[in-house]
Amino acid sequence: MKIAVIGTGYVGLVTGTCFAETGNDVICVDIDRHKIEQLQKGIIPIFEPGLDLIFNRSVEKNRLHFTTDLEAAVSTATIIFLALPTPPGEDGSADLKYILGVADELGKIITDYKIIIDKSTVPVGTADKVREMVARHAKVDFDIVSNPEFLREGVAVDDFLKPDRVVIGTSSERAKKVLNQLYEPFVRQGNPIIFMDERSAEMTKYAANSFLATKISFMNEIANLCERTGADVDMVRKGIGTDTRIGNRFLFPGVGYGGSCFPKDVQALYKTALENDYTFDILKSVMQVNQRQRELFLQKILHKFEQQITDKTFAIWGLSFKPNTDDIREAPAIYIIEELLKRGAKVKAYDPEGMANTKKIFGDSIQFCDDQYEAIDHADALVIMTEWSEFRTPDFEIISTKLKSKIVFDGRNIYHHESMKEMGFYYESIGRQIVNN
Repeated sequence: MKIAVIGTGYVGLVTGTCFAETGNDVICVDIDRHKIEQLQKGIIPIFEPGLDLIFNRSVEKNRLHFTTDLEAAVSTATIIFLALPTPPGEDGSADLKYILGVADELGKIITDYKIIIDKSTVPVGTADKVREMVARHAKVDFDIVSNPEFLREGVAVDDFLKPDRVVIGTSSERAKKVLNQLYEPFVRQGNPIIFMDERSAEMTKYAANSFLATKISFMNEIANLCERTGADVDMVRKGIGTDTRIGNRFLFPGVGYGGSCFPKDVQALYKTALENDYTFDILKSVMQVNQRQRELFLQKILHKFEQQITDKTFAIWGLSFKPNTDDIREAPAIYIIEELLKRGAKVKAYDPEGMANTKKIFGDSIQFCDDQYEAIDHADALVIMTEWSEFRTPDFEIISTKLKSKIVFDGRNIYHHESMKEMGFYYESIGRQIVNN
């Protein structure tokens, strides 16, 4: 099939590349000329495991193309995906200016039947707004579809190629037939393509992410209570995670969720509720708990140093909001670094992929290190913010030697409590008792 993907951000690039992988002819469009030039040279602007392999293969097979010319791209495509940013406004609502702006342009340039698909995460009712915008100028038939993505950064290629489900919101039988054919190669193992109305599809995406964020915040509340009662959150997690009604995913306590999806989507759904005269109390609490979790972790550090961290040096392991991505949007590490710097501390940081993006925020105000051990050299404490695999089994003898004191704050609970005690560390984690040798 002939496909145009408008927007070459995270969602757009993964979407376009994965459709090309299954034999479709895909052209990706962006107004950022530099980004398009880089993509045309084979330079991928994001880090996503496995993407480079299928990207290069599709480019070599002449199935994947890039352009800044919207009209040229749209003229050859039957299916048009809108994978554009929907950043949160000051009130938490999703900003639709990019999507509606492109929709207005599409109405002016389409000359034959098109299926225009919202791939971006958008509030309920957006499909109606896009339809209205296109219809202002269009003189041909078109269909508007909501097809939300459910991609997890770090495993997005697998998620796209082998989805749990595909959700498609449309009232058009013509569009259903085409999209069923488009997605059929991805669901050969029997996972469903679920057709529904556009508004239900839009709500499904927000509901899914908000529910997962709720699980995370709930588990963080349990972890905080465990610390006060002497219970071990790891044991509690195992105890409830084996209940099939609950499941064991998204039950790991930590310093809170981040990234481009959960914070934005929870805020947007809460705002949608307010716009419909409904106060979504659970989501309000989810957001409050998530912010408080970062603040509580900071307090662990400040308490240990009796609030005096001026000229103390902290080694930060992990900057991205989760492993296997360079995405630092809403990453808890950013908050912790900002607060440490405000109090006169020094920061040495290492992350396998996230340092370039973090440097855009902090510049030379923190030291970026070539590896994890350089970061801890002469540091007063180690602070773990992201559970990258290479942090899970480090050389603790080197850590003991390089740190000024054997102090570790673990925001992801990646080390065994008893092992840290045996090795003589002061060790604070989430939802477990402090190891204080």
